[in-house]
Amino acid sequence: MTYDELKREIAEAKRCGAIKEPIRLSAQKLAGKGYSDFWRFKGRYRVCKGSRASKKSKTTALNFIVRLIKYPEANLLVVRRIYNTLKDSCYTELCWAIKTLGVERFFICKASPLEIIYTVTGQKIYFRGLDDPLKITSITVDTGYLCWLWIEEAYEISDESDFNMLDESIRGRLPDGLFKQITLTLNPWNEGHWIKRRFYDKEDSEILAKTTNYMCNEWLDEADLKLFEDMKARNPGRYRVAGLGEWGVTEGLIYENWRAEDFDIEKIKREYSPRAVFGLDFGYTNDETALFCGLCDEENKRLYVFDEIYKKGMSNEDIYNEITKKGYRKERIRADCSEPKSIDRLRMLGINNIRGCRKGRDSILNGIDYIQGYEIIIAKKCRGFISEIGAYCWETDENGRRTNIPCDSNNHLMDAMRYGMEELINGESFSFH
Repeated sequence: MTYDELKREIAEAKRCGAIKEPIRLSAQKLAGKGYSDFWRFKGRYRVCKGSRASKKSKTTALNFIVRLIKYPEANLLVVRRIYNTLKDSCYTELCWAIKTLGVERFFICKASPLEIIYTVTGQKIYFRGLDDPLKITSITVDTGYLCWLWIEEAYEISDESDFNMLDESIRGRLPDGLFKQITLTLNPWNEGHWIKRRFYDKEDSEILAKTTNYMCNEWLDEADLKLFEDMKARNPGRYRVAGLGEWGVTEGLIYENWRAEDFDIEKIKREYSPRAVFGLDFGYTNDETALFCGLCDEENKRLYVFDEIYKKGMSNEDIYNEITKKGYRKERIRADCSEPKSIDRLRMLGINNIRGCRKGRDSILNGIDYIQGYEIIIAKKCRGFISEIGAYCWETDENGRRTNIPCDSNNHLMDAMRYGMEELINGESFSFH
């Protein structure tokens, strides 16, 4: 959106009496290029898939704050798969947008519970998670109408029926001048996702489905751009998705026999007597530390993924605390053997049943081959695992042909799964004392 266009938006809002003081404007601090159609569109569905650093979340946050000021009877509902992820994502982006527009004195940002209030009119931004669907279906607004819904990281919603429930929450007759709209922003990890079929594979006047990438972000510096240029040279397959925002392909996926659904862990334990399997892959600044938590039903060849840890910047003490908090401190955990100091430290802290995995010739391929024989059922809350498995594919050679080498990026939980399954793959070679 251009500087002049935004000035006209603000001027109209002032004429409506929604704001009483001028908003501080700066073209260098606002949305910039690449989103003019996104900003103006008023159809039912506004969908933007984009690469990392494509500004999609910040642009969306700016747009909604300007809209709240312009439409004094409208309210916004913001949703992610897990409620606790909202504070460090959408809530933070919306607070940033308020500050960037210079309207802090008109808004109250509450952290507990998450809520943003436009004090001039009493309009609100509500935050909900799909992990508590009753709070979504029963939502009522204090002032005006619930007009807009923003689903951030929409890729996390693997079940289309969950989206349909959200879609139905934006309903009812609106007064003239208001409009209902659902905005989805996402990273395009897998072309098999229902979002592609529903919004990108058909033309509909009620749908705006666009793709953006880092090249429309004017504020990336040379170091930022170099990351993408290096990715383009070293991993062109990943560059297509994480750089250009194209759909991740399903062709060449390593694991195809998987699905995401919620299940009753205790029922599975009672009926199938599965084996608990835990694997740990270490990361820190640039890579996630990944704990895989599974139940392996060997007889029926099913692997249930019921929990995960998937975070960057975790010290060994942080890892210990998180594993302990989740109740897995006494479980048998196989960890990446290339980090013996970390394994020793975790054992000293009290995770006594942690051991390094056994790596050897063809260990990766043997592990993959074994796990491919299982049906993998993933709890919907395991967002990191779903994201990784949906993009985990074989490398291609210079002629575009698939190799037997798995892509060595965004595979931390994939590695942790192999570590956790190692005793089944190779047989036990030790016992814990």
